[in-house]
Amino acid sequence: MHTVAVLALDGVIPFDIATPLEVFGRNRLPDGSPPYRVRVCSPSGEVDAGPMALRAPWGLDALADADTIVIPGVEDPLAEPPGEVLAALRDAAAAGTRIASICVGAFTLAATGLLDGRRATTHWIAAPALADHYPEVDVDPGVLYIDSGQFLTSAGGAAGLDLCLYMLRGDHGSAVAAAAARMAVVPLEREGGQAQFILRDHPPVPRGSVLEPVLRWMADNCGRDLTLDDIAVQARMSARSLNRHFRQQTGTTPLQWLHRVRIREAQHLLETTSYPVDRISAHVGFGSPAAFRERFKRVVGTSPHAYRRAFRQDGAPMAG
Repeated sequence: MHTVAVLALDGVIPFDIATPLEVFGRNRLPDGSPPYRVRVCSPSGEVDAGPMALRAPWGLDALADADTIVIPGVEDPLAEPPGEVLAALRDAAAAGTRIASICVGAFTLAATGLLDGRRATTHWIAAPALADHYPEVDVDPGVLYIDSGQFLTSAGGAAGLDLCLYMLRGDHGSAVAAAAARMAVVPLEREGGQAQFILRDHPPVPRGSVLEPVLRWMADNCGRDLTLDDIAVQARMSARSLNRHFRQQTGTTPLQWLHRVRIREAQHLLETTSYPVDRISAHVGFGSPAAFRERFKRVVGTSPHAYRRAFRQDGAPMAG
């Protein structure tokens, strides 16, 4: 069973520690079995959590046995974490453990040096301090969360819920994650003004999925006029089998998944270039600019022009 270790340090923010316990600890697979074993660990048994005290049943040795480590934020993120904590996190990283931070938990993760040279995020109000204190980290304050592979970081408390659901979906597929989202009464993938902030080329699927090669091919070729038959040929499956595997592994159809990839690529171009919207529409594989605008607004919650006004990066190159 996949073990999730939640690191509780003195000053831990209660909301941040509750989030992974809720997402990973209370949900079940379709057969009723628990997908995760969750352990709260700390350097000492008692943890000061501001208005209350917590008892952590496990010590730092639990980090060595974990498949995933979640680091909640603390009240004073600039306080130097205990050396034994940093050493345990570095050892876990060297062993290949997935490590995620919630909110200002990114400061603890950055203190290990593991985020040096990597893109990371935290609560927007703390982002300047993170960038100043850890200049080797590429801090992006304008995203919900960032998945850089082994290390994941999230913005403020609610974004920690988005990140945990994202990891759950990557581990066990959309159906399990959707059930967890319903229990928490939140959308599985947030739409509207923040949907664009999820920095991933395509929606995740369980590791080792038989679909992984064709999904990567679809992402690389999303600008082409792909049909279901084209995708099925690439996947070496019948169209019927392809649809069945997609439903099981991603919770959607091949063409719906392709449209999401195209919208993600369009978001990137709107943020980083001045290309006309019609040019972006053609580049990402929409034959009709009107169809692109309709699909973009349905997924993101706003028009391409409004999205660009809100999120275009300073210094983005002008269209040539």
